[in-house]
Order: sequence, then structure tokens, then C-alpha cells
Amino acid sequence: MKTNLTLIGMPGAGKSTVGIILAKNLSLGFIDTDVLIQINQQKSLQQIIDTSGHLALRAIEEAEICKLNLSRHVIATGGSAAYSPKAMTHLQGISLIVFLEVSFAEIERRIRNFATRGIAKARHQTFRELYDERQVLYRRHAELTIACDGLDQEDVAHTIIRLIPSGWHC
Repeated sequence: MKTNLTLIGMPGAGKSTVGIILAKNLSLGFIDTDVLIQINQQKSLQQIIDTSGHLALRAIEEAEICKLNLSRHVIATGGSAAYSPKAMTHLQGISLIVFLEVSFAEIERRIRNFATRGIAKARHQTFRELYDERQVLYRRHAELTIACDGLDQEDVAHTIIRLIPSGWHC
């Protein structure tokens, strides 16, 4: 039975903030896989990318997600989690997957530290190319998509709560 909510989406989509609000409102635990990676690796995401490359970060992310064995939690994933079919299959087995859909213009407005934020992308790839590539993956894995433009994080959380299917249990 799925007893977790997993939030996927671009960096800057609000996964961590919305996740904390959801956890409080639904009396659930909260875990941010980016923070989990940084704790377990003793490095920032950007340090991992700088020393080992973006594919190493994605592999670490996959391993950390696949180790998750919890219930009654909101899980905020890193933006690149959707690249891993293994990680997403694991999350789909334990969670309702919610895509926080935010327009490119809004993500670009929110992210000011693109070069140092720890975003797992190829060196030659533009932010727009990364955005377009990931939208396909997020839509593929999402069981629920929330259009977030024009909503604050509280509104997004309340929309998710309102749209959670009746068969989901926490």
C-alpha cells in the first residue's frame, strides 16, 4: 500500500517547501533526498558534481532513493530523480508521485544561483534544454500533476491535499 507522497519537479519548483507544509498538514514525516545525499556524502551537491560529474550525482541519488524504506512521509526528490527508472519504480511502489509543474519562465525567475546550485546536467546543456528534457520524464512518472504557476506554496499544498485520490492512505 502506498503511504507516502513523493514530490518531483525542477529545482526551484518548491518541492522542499511544499513537502514540509504537506507533512505538517497531514501529520506525516518529511525527507528531502538532496539533504540526505549531502549528509551521507559529506559534500554539497555542487561539490559532488565538481569532483565526480553530474552522472555520479545521479547514481548517488538513485542509490539513496532505492534505500528508502519508510511510510507516512512526504519525500521531496532532487530534480534529477526522474532520470532513474529504478528509483522511480521504487518510489511508485511506496508513494503517490506528484509532479509540481512550473513554467520555464517561473523557474528561471526563482533560480538565481544556477551555476552553484548543484543541478545535475551535462556541461554543454542549457538550462532550457534541461527543463524540456525533464518535463517529459516528470509527466511520464507523475500520478498527479499540479500546475503551480500563480500559486504560493500553501496553495499548492492545499491543492494536493484536495486532489489526493480516495484510495491513497496515510
